[in-house]
Amino acid sequence: MKSSTQYTRKNGTAVMRFTVFLWTLGVMHLLSVVGSHALGQTRELVEQFSADENSLKFKYRIPLSQSTEDRFKEFYSLWRTRISQVEFDSLDQDGKIDLILLKNHIEFQSQRGIVHARKLASVRRLAPYWKSISVLLEDHEAMKEIDPEKIAEVFTAITKQINAGALLDPSKLTSVLQTMVETKPTLVYEATLELEKLSRSLSEFHRFYSGYDPMYSWWVKKPYEEVSNALKAHIAYLKAAVFGKDDPNTKIIGQPIGVESLDLAIKNAMIPYTASELIEIANLEMTWCDIEMGKATRELGFRDWKKAQEFVKTKHVAPGKQPKMIADLAQEAVRFLEMNNLITVPALAKESWRMKMMSPERQKMSPYFLGGNTIIVSFPTDTMSHADKLMSLRGNNVHFARAVVHHELIPGHHLQYFMNSRNKPYRELFRTPFWLEGWAVYWEMLLWDLGFARSAEDRIGMLFWRKHRCARIIFSLAYHSGEMSPEDCIDYLVDRVGHERNNATAEVRRSIMGGYGPLYQAAYMLGAKQFRMLHKELVQSGKMTNREFHDAVLKENSIPIELLRAKLTNQELSLDFEPSWRFSQR
Repeated sequence: MKSSTQYTRKNGTAVMRFTVFLWTLGVMHLLSVVGSHALGQTRELVEQFSADENSLKFKYRIPLSQSTEDRFKEFYSLWRTRISQVEFDSLDQDGKIDLILLKNHIEFQSQRGIVHARKLASVRRLAPYWKSISVLLEDHEAMKEIDPEKIAEVFTAITKQINAGALLDPSKLTSVLQTMVETKPTLVYEATLELEKLSRSLSEFHRFYSGYDPMYSWWVKKPYEEVSNALKAHIAYLKAAVFGKDDPNTKIIGQPIGVESLDLAIKNAMIPYTASELIEIANLEMTWCDIEMGKATRELGFRDWKKAQEFVKTKHVAPGKQPKMIADLAQEAVRFLEMNNLITVPALAKESWRMKMMSPERQKMSPYFLGGNTIIVSFPTDTMSHADKLMSLRGNNVHFARAVVHHELIPGHHLQYFMNSRNKPYRELFRTPFWLEGWAVYWEMLLWDLGFARSAEDRIGMLFWRKHRCARIIFSLAYHSGEMSPEDCIDYLVDRVGHERNNATAEVRRSIMGGYGPLYQAAYMLGAKQFRMLHKELVQSGKMTNREFHDAVLKENSIPIELLRAKLTNQELSLDFEPSWRFSQR
């Protein structure tokens, strides 16, 4: 039997050991919180950044606000410091890639903020009353006590300022506005969009107090009606200055960003080429398309590729039959993938997509169908003119559709979205069109190689889109370099690719005014060429099977393809990573 002294000594030792164990756990927990990112767990860092950034975007939403600009500058500066404190060399490969991506995102957002601040400075010059409204909205967001009588005075002063003549009278068009309309019409157009946001924010402010605060209603009801009408009148005046007598729904308003800004955007996208080099890549790819188009043209008995393509355009289904055709083509593509063991297609992915029809209004911007987990079918409606109906039928013919249904659904965008939500979803922050659109076009090219086309008509359908992807690089980069006008872009699509003119106009309008970045349209073919080079490096070399390669790509989520290559090849990385992969060999 043990003595009490022995028991106490042994028990004390056990307690001490347990205490040390708990202390060790505490230290380990602290290290996991403070230094987990040095152990490769950068996912938490990215998720926290993303959540913080979204919180600030939710809170700081007042149009034209200087406070918003300042707060985001402070936020990105803080996160630069946090990233610099991470021990990069101790991270695993995923952790290194995440940190590089986060650093690149922060730098890009900071640069975008600088550009946006310049734009806002121009907008503010066109709307000198902006600060009075901004201060009111900021005080409201800060939940400061209001003075209804002073608010009424502010609204009355703004109304007087707008209605005084200089902001609304065409005969008194200010030199600032005149210069901007002539040299930078996009900025004037963007000013109308910012002022529309300001008008909506002011309406929200008014609804918050009106009817709930009797003193506010008594003082402000009439002054608010007057300032609201004056603000709308000023917005309408600015739109008229930009569009003149043209229909705002049809005129294309754009502003090239210039060679310097374009090259900066390319660098941020981790593409180690200049804009002129990328255009040359597109021209070389277009030459290949011309050769293949000539072969298919002769096979159909034509000498002119445009006549052969016109013949293919007549092969459309009857009105009302397009949805069934799309569904059949989607199932055909999946069967081809599985028969050739090209990629894993989860059963739920095959089951969980939907279809809807595109409105006539949206078809003015998107003349062809769009996709994702819902495929949106572009096809004539009974409200269109006879000529527009025929153009839509011809542009959405069977062979053009067969070439790209798989682009929108499986293995394209629908499968991408399906897998993204299940694999490293935190990387949504880094989504890039070079991965998103490049993957879908890569499959168009791979399926060509594997004999997916059944006939010369099918090959012409596939080549139409391949030429279209080349043309997107050429016209979008040339436009932003200041070398092509919107009208030049439309003519190029009609003459070089064979678009219907309405569809070409919609394509250019979508590219310039659809809210896309300057590289988005170029990313389709360039991303595809990156994937093709990576496929050559890993699959054609025998290091991976097609299925292994394609499954591995989808498990990394949407990231720049050069960093995807670094992961799949276990490339050595540094935090100051610079793109250097020259992926084009044609």
